[in-house]
Amino acid sequence: MAETKKIKTALVSVYHKDGLNELLAELHKNGVEFLSTGGTQSFIESLGYECRKVEELTTYPSILGGRVKTLHPKVFGGILGRRELEGDRAEMAKYEIPEIDLVVVDLYPFEETVANTNDEAAIIEKIDIGGISLIRAGAKNFNDVVIVPSKAEYAPLLEIVKKQGAETTKEQRKWFAMKAFGVSSHYDTAIHAYFQK
Repeated sequence: MAETKKIKTALVSVYHKDGLNELLAELHKNGVEFLSTGGTQSFIESLGYECRKVEELTTYPSILGGRVKTLHPKVFGGILGRRELEGDRAEMAKYEIPEIDLVVVDLYPFEETVANTNDEAAIIEKIDIGGISLIRAGAKNFNDVVIVPSKAEYAPLLEIVKKQGAETTKEQRKWFAMKAFGVSSHYDTAIHAYFQK
């Protein structure tokens, strides 16, 4: 069925690594290639899996103290490119943008930081930019992409991959998108509440 999409490449960029092992193992078993940054990339490699650096794809290093890592057209083009549109496919080919079929994100712990410190600089640094942008991009393009917006969604995806391999239905991708907008909405609400104080 045309609405079933195969996961070939996964971008994994998470703050909390706990609970990720089993999902990565199952994806790896199904031939999914990993793309990542910094600590997550080291974590994936420590499990014995190959992992392409986002910096290799973008040809830019992580800059501004890690504030800018994934914010690049080669990353966001790979997530937002509409596979059914010839024009999008042609542009992706022209600019050597790979298709990214799965995005796994776990955001910086903003609320936790607010609860544990009054240090404004520390709190501001925990406002996730790249992660929240990846979540919104993946959710917007649920037609082609699976978005895992927090560690709470590792288990549902693991269950799907165990049951049907590295493939998802449109209905499943739309469910993950719904979860993703819930995560981004909650996150922005928490930030808004902090600034309102």
